[in-house]
Amino acid sequence: MRPPLVYHQAYSAPLPSSHRFPMAKFRLLHDHLRRHDLARPEQLHEPLPIPRRALELVHNRAYHEGFSQNRLSAADQRRIGLPATRPLVRRSWLAVGGTLLTARLALRHGLACHLAGGTHHAFPAYGSGFCIFNDVAVTARLLLAEGAVTRLMVVDLDVHQGDGTAAIFAAEPRVVTFSAHAASNFPLRKQTSDHDLSLADGLEDDGYLALIGGLLPELLEQARPELVLYNAGVDPHRDDRLGHLALSDTGLLLRDRMVLETCLRRGIPVATVIGGGYDDLAALVARHGLVFRAAAEVGLLLGL
Repeated sequence: MRPPLVYHQAYSAPLPSSHRFPMAKFRLLHDHLRRHDLARPEQLHEPLPIPRRALELVHNRAYHEGFSQNRLSAADQRRIGLPATRPLVRRSWLAVGGTLLTARLALRHGLACHLAGGTHHAFPAYGSGFCIFNDVAVTARLLLAEGAVTRLMVVDLDVHQGDGTAAIFAAEPRVVTFSAHAASNFPLRKQTSDHDLSLADGLEDDGYLALIGGLLPELLEQARPELVLYNAGVDPHRDDRLGHLALSDTGLLLRDRMVLETCLRRGIPVATVIGGGYDDLAALVARHGLVFRAAAEVGLLLGL
């Protein structure tokens, strides 16, 4: 079987052509995966918007209503960096529902991948850095509340620290947060994850893979999670506009294979989200496709 994939056509909400967030990447990623036989129709699942009660396990009502009704202050809107248009509000609720569905499918099948998600700069009362709602945090909180899992781990390899996620779970022993990120990059004021790996500018494939590969097995043995939520951000790439690291396409693919195989060989299900990436769309979409290629290859290798 191929891993289940989660996608909704509303993920690419329209933005002004001059906007620097690559919103078209979600639609183009879907097309890329279909073209390369990495997303067959039988693999695709369409999410529903996250229920309000589930969202409020992380985000307070004043914030999510303020955003959804376009009542945030100008300063709060600038901190997010995205306009609260009706299509964008809809895709924000859908994308959180998509990560939740991906996690449920991962628990059922061992591995599942979301064609969005990873909005890890969102805090309970405000958004930041193109992140409106923290999809991974909402998913983790709801699965714990339901008793679907009793312990899980967030593995965040986006080039930017998962500061919102770290802050949300700072006092939650059932969620172990691991963030490996460029030390000099956004956010300027870092939060404290359970495990932070701060990386020097210009780090290339071999050094990066050695650091992650040397640490992740130990963290998994310590945490013993029942699910890993994996942020496979591609902004550690050497050509990324907002990254400070120097990974190649091959390095990103090897990273994703390593994370998936390290977890799955221990019997730990994995739900992946795509995280960040900022480059020309064609190159960016191909990079985001790497985690789906890795999932297909590792799934075949391990017979998932």
